[in-house]
Amino acid sequence: MPIGIILNVTCVVIGGIIGTFIGPKLTDTFKEHLNTIFGVCAMAMGISSIVLMQNMPIVILSIIVGTVLGLAIHLGDNVQKAGLATQKLISTLIPSQQEKSDEFKSVLVTAIVLFCASGTGIYGSMVLGMTGDNNILIAKSILDLPTALIFACVLGAITCIIAIPQFIIFLILFFLANAIYPFCTDVMINDFKACGGILLLATGFRMAKIKEFPIADMIPAMVLVMPLSSLWTSFILPLIS
Repeated sequence: MPIGIILNVTCVVIGGIIGTFIGPKLTDTFKEHLNTIFGVCAMAMGISSIVLMQNMPIVILSIIVGTVLGLAIHLGDNVQKAGLATQKLISTLIPSQQEKSDEFKSVLVTAIVLFCASGTGIYGSMVLGMTGDNNILIAKSILDLPTALIFACVLGAITCIIAIPQFIIFLILFFLANAIYPFCTDVMINDFKACGGILLLATGFRMAKIKEFPIADMIPAMVLVMPLSSLWTSFILPLIS
């Protein structure tokens, strides 16, 4: 039972509902400070996963090669395009007086990408599928509720609709990870968690507006890290030990 996914989606809906009613009363300074705190929390989540690292060379290699692949295939741009397509669909289902404004479109695309394609959500869903650990998604849920509230200041009730594609994507990742879990070792899983932790750390920097890391382009690293960890442990490490 993917409790973490259900909780995360529920928090986005609740945050969207609350934000629709009280969001306009919040000051810009309050929202900015809150986003900075969200960033620090994401960094803490990332650090707690990075310390589980078993094979540092492989985790670093996965991050570098994965990011290069992501940039080469323009993964970040494609995620943005998918967000724009979803934005058009959502605006068609629930028309808004603001939907033609550039700010509205920009905020909606950002919200779709953040909730549906963030490193935290992808990583948390896969960890849940492989190990049954809900902690990452529970922590993400705590962050997503006030984040959805802030997005709802501009988007209104449309924020709640984003929970639908979010649920579908996370559920697919959950079942996919559950299927590959029997083939994974503890070392592979720990290296996977460490790789995801680096993405969480980068996400925190981005949320706090310290540095704009290409998070979406880094996602392929999470696909590479486990097979590379297995190869390293089984073949390379015995030769150099």
